[in-house]
Amino acid sequence: MPLSRRSLLTAGAGAALAVASPLTGAAAPAGAATRRLPADALAAGLTAITDAGMVGVFAEVRDGGSRWRGASGTADLDTGRPMRAHFRHRVGSVTKTFLAATLLHLVGEGRLALDDPLGRHLPEYAVDGVTVEMLLNHTSGIGDYDTVLFTSGEDVERHRYTTFTPGHLVRLGLGEPRTGAPGERFAYSNTNYVLAGLIVERVTGRAATEEIDRRIIRPLRLHDTWFPGRRTRIAGPHSAAYLPWYDGNLRDFSVTNMSWAWTAGALISTAADLDRFFRALLGGRLLRPAELARMRTTVPFDPEVPEAGGYGLGLIRLALPGGDHWGHDGVVFGHSTISLHSPDGSRQVTVGSNVTHYAAPGTPDPIADATFAFLITALGGSPAARTASRAAPRTVTPPPGGPALLRPLSTGGQPPARQP
Repeated sequence: MPLSRRSLLTAGAGAALAVASPLTGAAAPAGAATRRLPADALAAGLTAITDAGMVGVFAEVRDGGSRWRGASGTADLDTGRPMRAHFRHRVGSVTKTFLAATLLHLVGEGRLALDDPLGRHLPEYAVDGVTVEMLLNHTSGIGDYDTVLFTSGEDVERHRYTTFTPGHLVRLGLGEPRTGAPGERFAYSNTNYVLAGLIVERVTGRAATEEIDRRIIRPLRLHDTWFPGRRTRIAGPHSAAYLPWYDGNLRDFSVTNMSWAWTAGALISTAADLDRFFRALLGGRLLRPAELARMRTTVPFDPEVPEAGGYGLGLIRLALPGGDHWGHDGVVFGHSTISLHSPDGSRQVTVGSNVTHYAAPGTPDPIADATFAFLITALGGSPAARTASRAAPRTVTPPPGGPALLRPLSTGGQPPARQP
């Protein structure tokens, strides 16, 4: 087990709590059939994740007009509260999809163009050759500020209540070595999405978070989705957010200032709200066909294996058993999220868990294996496909949607790899 004290994680293992129900309050995509979801297999899949060592995990699965929700394990080890499927969660870089959709709204209105140079809107941060589109598909070559902010667990604790301005984050990122020439290749950088947020503000004259709320969150009635700003606590029911600390214990970071992530990853949401958002987006309700097509135009994660998947404009494409699926992942300190969807948004799965930064790259990761198996089941894969998937468990988490820790937290451990 990658954690130094497996007992702390397995303490959260337990039977999955699950319900299957028809959807209410949201129309299924046109022509979508209502199929019976495999409730027993899904519940067993969540239990397998906590049996593998995760403290708590929850999920929602949708297929046409049917919905399954479940949870397994423990939300808070101090109180023993069980994890629940409706909990609010820091969803990290899933925020990027919301921001990209907002910016593409503005493109559709003719207020900016994807091939606009960065300096046209933000001359103070101009980088020769970088366009708006390169920010959104991570081909700008601009460095990632979080590798400067968080070089160790001590930095996570030190900045727990620090308020960062977007300008500060951008200057840190621009001060890092370039990852490549503009447009050359994919290289994930949160700095890109802070710059994109600043472009939204410059074009609209409003706060980027307010613009996302006005254009996306409120129209879709995502009542459990919001930006916390400087507020450090998650309002409403939620789980702890654990990091494995140097002393072998789990430390809760659910109370923290998320200004360091801003439009790159500060959003709070639920599995239900994320599924509703991606169904509307992929089903064509949020963007015109031209902008949605641009959003789905991807660059490969690895040019040598382009068929494995790629990054669009705030959208990840993954080649999974059964075909391509779209969505995003997110990782912040203690909360992780994976949200994947069929191309039309009719088959969906969103999974959240409450321990991060526990696994060493290149070592066995039974939690990732079990999570990937659950995703394949949720997306309609076969048992044979799940078995075959174990040969490549790294695909469970696409390019990391969260902070890097250059120094390991747990004894003998390392931070997750920064490549898909």
